[in-house]
Amino acid sequence: MAAAALLVHIVDADGIVESEEQTALHALLKERFALSDSDTDKLIEVARSRDEQAIDLYGYTSLLKRALDRDGRLRLVEMMWELVFADGAASELEENVVWRAAELLGIETRDRVTLRHRIAMRTRPHSPGSV
Repeated sequence: MAAAALLVHIVDADGIVESEEQTALHALLKERFALSDSDTDKLIEVARSRDEQAIDLYGYTSLLKRALDRDGRLRLVEMMWELVFADGAASELEENVVWRAAELLGIETRDRVTLRHRIAMRTRPHSPGSV
């Protein structure tokens, strides 16, 4: 639940929830937690409710930092970047939330930036003739 609420928070960070972001959130949660479409929808609904009640990111990140090993926390940051870039662009607000969450999860700046670059390159549309 904490991971889903954190990911919902990322999607809502800039105040504009694009359909691409909603689709990416659903797909990430469904795949990561091996859920049915219906269970994924329910998880998102509950996570959104929890996120609306949350005061800050610490409640999610402290639980996740204790529950996940380093690889799990890196995967979570990668998922956050996937959501940030789902609509093709990263807003300053979204980037700030990922930065704060990654810091609270104990992810080093170098790793956060490397993951950002990897996801940005993977999701960036390539123009004809570019490499």
